[in-house]
Amino acid sequence: MLKVAILGGSGYTGSELLRLLSSHPHVNVTAVTSERSAGILVSDVFINFRNPHLKFEPLDLSSLEKKADLFFLCLPHKTSQDTVAFLYNAGKKVIDLSADYRIKDAKIYQEWYNIPHLYTHLLKKAVYGLPEIYRKQIKKSSIIANPGCYPVSAILGLAPVIGKSFLDTNSIIVDSKSGTSGAGRSPAQPFMFCEVNESVRAYSVTTHRHTPEIEQELSSISRRKIKIIFTPHLMPMDRGILSTIYVRLKKDIKLSDVQKLYQEFYKSEPFVRVLKNGLYPATKAVKGSNFCDLSVSLDRRTGSLIIVSAIDNLLKGASGTAVQNMNIMYGFDETTGLTASSPSP
Repeated sequence: MLKVAILGGSGYTGSELLRLLSSHPHVNVTAVTSERSAGILVSDVFINFRNPHLKFEPLDLSSLEKKADLFFLCLPHKTSQDTVAFLYNAGKKVIDLSADYRIKDAKIYQEWYNIPHLYTHLLKKAVYGLPEIYRKQIKKSSIIANPGCYPVSAILGLAPVIGKSFLDTNSIIVDSKSGTSGAGRSPAQPFMFCEVNESVRAYSVTTHRHTPEIEQELSSISRRKIKIIFTPHLMPMDRGILSTIYVRLKKDIKLSDVQKLYQEFYKSEPFVRVLKNGLYPATKAVKGSNFCDLSVSLDRRTGSLIIVSAIDNLLKGASGTAVQNMNIMYGFDETTGLTASSPSP
C-alpha cells in the first residue's frame, strides 16, 4: 500500500482528497495536517469521513516525512515553496495543489503573487500536472504542480485548436463562472450566504492570478506567445466551473472539422467528454466527478469559435486531478478511485 499524507487537510480540497483516497484500493492515508484543527479527529470535522483513529496534526515536517512516501499539499502559496523543497530533499514525492510551482518564470510568479520564488532550481524539475497534456512527464516526476481550477477549464477547452492556423490567437476571451467553494473554506464576508445568494458578480477583473498560468500553458502548446482576456465570476452555487471561450476565426472552417479535431485529440482521454452538436456542458452534469465536458460551436455571423467547458472545481479542478496524477506516477490504472459519475438530479 502506498502511504500518503495530506498537508492542509481541513479545507475543501483536503476533504475531497480524504474522500477519494479513503476508498482507493492502493492507498493508505497515514497523516493529515491542520493548524486550526490539530488534535481533533478528522471524523469530527468531516462527519462523512469515518475513520475513528486519524487525527489532524500540526505541520511538523521532521516528523511527517517518516509517515508517508507521497505528500499532497493543500497549503497557501509561499508555505508550499518551503514544504516542497524540504520534502523533495528528503527523497519524497509531492503533488502540490498551490500555485507555487505552476509558473515556470520566477519573475512572472513574483509579479502576480507579490513574493519572490526561493527555489527556482526546483521550478525546472516541477511538472505541470495536467494529465491530458503532460502524462509522460508526470510519470517520471517527483514534483507535480497541480493545475488551478480555472486553468483546467480553459486549457482543456482550447488545447485541441490553440495551435491551428484558422484561429486568431490575439482575440481569446475566457469568461468563467465558479461556485463559492473555489474561494476556500475560511470565512470571509464576500462569500457569506447573504452576499452570494441571488447574485452573480465578476471579481479580480484583469488581475486574477490564474491568468499567467493559462497563458503559459497555451503558449507552450501552441509554441507562440498567447495572451488572453480572462474574467471570473462568482455564482450562487457550491461547486462547479463553466467557462465560455470566444476566439475569432482567421478563415472559414466547417463545424464538423472542428469537432473532429476535438474528438481526435481526446479520443483516449478517460475524463474528457466531447459532446455532440447541440448539447452543451452544465456544471450539474460534472458535479462530484472528475470529468470535463466540452462543446464547440461556430458563430458564422461574427466569424467566431465558441467553446464551452464544465468541470467540478474541487475534483477535475483540484483533488480529482491530483489523484489522477498520483495514479500515473505510481503506475496504477489512471481511473482508479475516480470513476463515479455525477448524481442526478
